[in-house]
Amino acid sequence: MVPTAIRDVRQAGPRRAGSQLAVPCWFMRGGTSKGPFFRAEDLPREVYARDSVLLAAMGSPDPRQIDGLGGAHPLTSKVGIVGLSQRPGVDLEFRFAQVQPDRDTVDTTANCGNMLAAVVPFAIESGLLNPDGDITTARVLTLNTGLVAEIAVPTPAGEDGRYVEYGGDATIDGVPGASAAVVISFLDTAGSVCSSLLPTGHLTDSVEIGGFGPVEVTCIDNGQPLVIIDATALGRTGREPVVDLNADTELKARLEALRLSCGELMGLGDVTAKNYPKMTLVSPPAEGGTIGTRSFIPHVCHESIGVLAAVTVGTAAVLAGTVAHAVAKLPRGGTPTVSVEHPSGEFSVQLELDPADPGCVTKSALIRTARLIMAGDVMVPAHLWQPQSSKEQDL
Repeated sequence: MVPTAIRDVRQAGPRRAGSQLAVPCWFMRGGTSKGPFFRAEDLPREVYARDSVLLAAMGSPDPRQIDGLGGAHPLTSKVGIVGLSQRPGVDLEFRFAQVQPDRDTVDTTANCGNMLAAVVPFAIESGLLNPDGDITTARVLTLNTGLVAEIAVPTPAGEDGRYVEYGGDATIDGVPGASAAVVISFLDTAGSVCSSLLPTGHLTDSVEIGGFGPVEVTCIDNGQPLVIIDATALGRTGREPVVDLNADTELKARLEALRLSCGELMGLGDVTAKNYPKMTLVSPPAEGGTIGTRSFIPHVCHESIGVLAAVTVGTAAVLAGTVAHAVAKLPRGGTPTVSVEHPSGEFSVQLELDPADPGCVTKSALIRTARLIMAGDVMVPAHLWQPQSSKEQDL
């Protein structure tokens, strides 16, 4: 049964509360990330005002985000904005916003597959979408990059109608306990931000970074632009604890130099202020999986790995000639399921290959979980709603 408090906030739009505005907000965990979700209609259409509201809601810029909802870490400083779609074959449109704790910027250029797992549950909780049967499936367009995914969530019947079931027996590494499975099928992710799956046109590239000599990398984008490097090429094993990698200033300096060079090679221009490409160290699996990873997002080592980063690493692993393929231990025959090891465990990605072109991935599927944590209003200063730019968002 859906709690009354959640039903009430469905009907409410932004409203004045003294010097502040109360904006309807659903705080959700999606996969191994979390943050507030908003209906597009409840936010300013003008981009500068929208971003000002989001920064205030999260408490940025401040390393602790003490004055907002942010969790003082990139994985807990994320925002989802969802609206109904008028496009044929699409039910919902999702805009992901990455807010950094200590910066006053809002990045809406990249995807987040973890937050994507919460989109359909949020749409049902907020009244945008009516549940349909024991399993509700919706097609979601990610406005950031044009990626389309089919997302299925359990919606059993209760006393007051169908509701989102969060309890279940699905587990994902990086999240305690078990929850209901959210099945995400990505339909066409190649070249999500870049021009193509292999934006440099090569399976590997040799990149010079000052004082360190050339490094072999694979630049690839199958949902997330990544630069993949064999950890041993940088004098590491790829199995180091996250805390050690975050304290490794020499490694992080080399990775950033590589990132800037590879950003240009990938057609992304100057990526100094961008959250992509992500940098991923790979190694042979240590726990019976397919490939080991340490993912930088891009300046902090991920406690696990992002959904779309896992899809992209998995894709690189099955492509002969890449840096990832060279260290991977691939399963034999059939539709490959790539087990991507990361600091918190493993992430399984099922890839569907084109029979006529085994190097072409036509579909990828995975299981995530999600949970509604809070439903109510987030308070922001009322003056932030005033437009200060003519640039309109698409939602």
